[in-house]
Amino acid sequence: MNNYKNIIFDTFDCDIWHTLKRSEKPILIYGMGNGADKIISAFSHYDINYCDVFASDGFVRGHQYKGKTVISYSEAVKKYGNDFDIVVSFGSKLPDVIELIYSLEKNHRVYSPDVPVCKGELFTEEFFIRHENELYEARNLLFDEKSKEIFDDIVRFKLTGKLCYLRSTSCSEGEADKVLNFNNYESYVDLGAYNGDTVKKYSALCPNLKVIYAFEPDKRNFKKLSAYCDTLSDIECFPLNYAAYNCDTTLEFSSSGNRNSSASSDGSFQHKITLIDAKAPDNVCKSANFIKYDVEGLECEALLGSSQLIKKFSPDLLVSMYHKSEDLYNLPILVHKLNPNYRLYLRRLPYIPAWDLNLYAINP
Repeated sequence: MNNYKNIIFDTFDCDIWHTLKRSEKPILIYGMGNGADKIISAFSHYDINYCDVFASDGFVRGHQYKGKTVISYSEAVKKYGNDFDIVVSFGSKLPDVIELIYSLEKNHRVYSPDVPVCKGELFTEEFFIRHENELYEARNLLFDEKSKEIFDDIVRFKLTGKLCYLRSTSCSEGEADKVLNFNNYESYVDLGAYNGDTVKKYSALCPNLKVIYAFEPDKRNFKKLSAYCDTLSDIECFPLNYAAYNCDTTLEFSSSGNRNSSASSDGSFQHKITLIDAKAPDNVCKSANFIKYDVEGLECEALLGSSQLIKKFSPDLLVSMYHKSEDLYNLPILVHKLNPNYRLYLRRLPYIPAWDLNLYAINP
C-alpha cells in the first residue's frame, strides 16, 4: 500500500468543497457562464451557500444571473468590506487577467474550483481516495522529478482550488517545448487542429516537416484550418473534417465554432448538436513522427485509435491532460501501455484553472 495520501495531504485536511462548507465568511462567485453553472451545481450538492455574483469593474451592466443582480468588485467590497471569500468561475490564460486574479489574494481567500471541462466526476477527496493507487502509478511513470512535482501540485490544486499550486506548476511555452525533438519530425498528426494555430506553430518549428494530417470536426474551424493549409507550399498538408476516435463511426458533436467544440458518445452538450464523421487515425494517416492530441475529452479514444501508428513509428506524443478528472491517471497509464519505452514528461502553461496541462511522451 502506498502513502500517496500522506504526501498530498501534508498541508491541508479536506477538499475545497468541505472547506467552503465550513467557511464563516460570505462566499462570492467571480464570473458567470458554464463554469459558474458547474460550480453552483456542486454548491447545491454540498449544501454550500453563496451570497452574490460579481464581475470585474467595468463589466457590469445590471444583468441578472441565477436570480441575482450581478455586482461589480467595488460594489462587493462596499457591501462586505474585504471580509469575503472569492470563488473564480472562469478560465483564462491572459497574463493581465491571471495577475488580476492573483492580486485578489492580498485581501481575500481566493479559490478556483476544478470542475471538469467535459462531463464527469469532480476531483474530490473521495475521488482521490478511490483512485489513489492509480494516481500514484501514473505519477511514478513520469521520467523526471519536475514532472512528478507538477503532478503532485496539480493533485493538490484539484483538491483545494488554491492558486499557490498553479503558480508552482507553470512554465513558458518555450520551456515546455524543450522536451520535443523538432528536427526529427517529418510527419505530424494534429488531432484537434482548431483553426490551424498549432499547424502554423509546428510547421514553423519543424525544419524537416514534409507532411501534416490535421483533424478538425467543427465545420467553421475546419474552414479556417483548410485556408491556412492552402498557404503551405512546401509541406503536404491534409486537412481532415473528422473527429479523432478509436474506430470509424458517427458521433454527436457540439458545434460552438471555437476551441471548445467537442464530440462525445454520451450526448452531454450545451451547444448545437450535429452528427459528424469520426475516424481512427490509424485508418487515415500513413506515417507519424509527432502526434498532438487535444480532442476535448476523447484523448483516450484517440490514443487507442492511433495505437498502430504508435506501434509502428514510435512518434513523440503531446497529449492534453485536463479535460476530465480521470485524465490525470488514465492517460499516462494508457500511453505507457501502448509504448513502455516512452519517457513521460508533464508540463503546464500558465492558466487559471489547471488547464493547458500536457503529457509529453518522448521516444528516447
